[in-house]
Order: sequence, then structure tokens, then C-alpha cells
Amino acid sequence: MYAIIETGGKQVKVEEGQAIFIEKLNAEAGETVTFEKVLFVGGENVKVGSPLVEGVTVTGKVEKQGRQKKIIVFKYKAKKNNRKKQGHRQPYTKVVIEKINA
Repeated sequence: MYAIIETGGKQVKVEEGQAIFIEKLNAEAGETVTFEKVLFVGGENVKVGSPLVEGVTVTGKVEKQGRQKKIIVFKYKAKKNNRKKQGHRQPYTKVVIEKINA
């Protein structure tokens, strides 16, 4: 059984026991989080939401909080001596999916 959830403005396909990296959540490591925006449930009996499936939730446990590798944003204008270098590290939350309550 799998489900498609929406979190952090993105849609993620999840299965039980899977570890996913999503946009940062306000939860400490070891806490349980519940995703209520379930768009689709697949498996033996398929449920499609319009836009959400009613009464279905996905629970997971926060494994850790972290930040991704640094990316460099370099803006440059030719012949104008205009350069701007900026770095960015996006925060994320690693969640292990425990149960799909369908």
C-alpha cells in the first residue's frame, strides 16, 4: 500500500517503512507527525481524492533535522564589474513513515 501526501508545497509518494526528506517541520527528533493532506491511496483498493481523500491520514516519526549541501548562487553582469556571490543551505526534516491509516 502506498499514498501520495502533500507537505511543504510538494507532493510525495510514501510507503510504510520508507524514509523521506521533506521541507522543515517544527518537530523534534523522536516526535510523531501526522499528515492529513492525503491526495491518493493505492494498493488493493484505490482511493482518489478530489482534492483530498476524506478520513485518511499518514503517520511518521521524525528521525532528524538537518541542512542540505551548500549551493552557490553567483550573479554576474559582464563588463560592469558587478558580481554577487551568495550561498544557501536548505533545511530539511527526515521522517520515517510508520502507518497509512486508510
